[in-house]
Amino acid sequence: MGAYIKKNLTVPNLICVGRILLLIPFVLLYLRGQYAWALGLLVLSGVSDILDGTIARRFNQVSELGKLLDPVADKVTQITLAIVLLIQFMHAQTELMRTYAWIFLVFLGKDLFMLAGGAAMLLLKMRPQPAEIFGKISTIMFYIIMSFLLGFAPEIGAIAQRYPALTFSPTLVIILVALSALLTLAALASYVPGIAKEVKRGFAARAASASEEV
Repeated sequence: MGAYIKKNLTVPNLICVGRILLLIPFVLLYLRGQYAWALGLLVLSGVSDILDGTIARRFNQVSELGKLLDPVADKVTQITLAIVLLIQFMHAQTELMRTYAWIFLVFLGKDLFMLAGGAAMLLLKMRPQPAEIFGKISTIMFYIIMSFLLGFAPEIGAIAQRYPALTFSPTLVIILVALSALLTLAALASYVPGIAKEVKRGFAARAASASEEV
């Protein structure tokens, strides 16, 4: 047990854990309407996401635990953002934002599906698939677009509240969210072939093992 902890007690893994813990003050600040501080934490989370991978590769600190922690941190962050923004858009004063609040269900559904699928594969002793290029792009764009929303969207934009002239129009907000949702769906589609291949390999290995036992 001690050897396992020592092996996985790396800087990238600690950053991943810190990224997950950042969600607690983020939600509290957001619910209190302190959007500037919430935006700052979101930007910090995005920077740390880039930082942990860079450190892991540069200093040879890639670990099996890290391969699990990083996508979990991404998905928990995206689920949290999808929930708080879904609620915010549902109660927005702007009719267009209320009408298209359902778009956040795309992010919520995709990440819940990926978390459940990854957990099921681990239970079946199959390897969860690493991020595809579409997955990486959609994650980066999600962080950028959600940061723009917390900065410039009507009602919740920290920068827009200070400088109203910089407020994005509701139409632009919906276009940005829809773009991120399309990238999210593309990322989900890119995972399917790899998952199907791994499931097929896993069941074939189980069948071969069972036949050897007989």
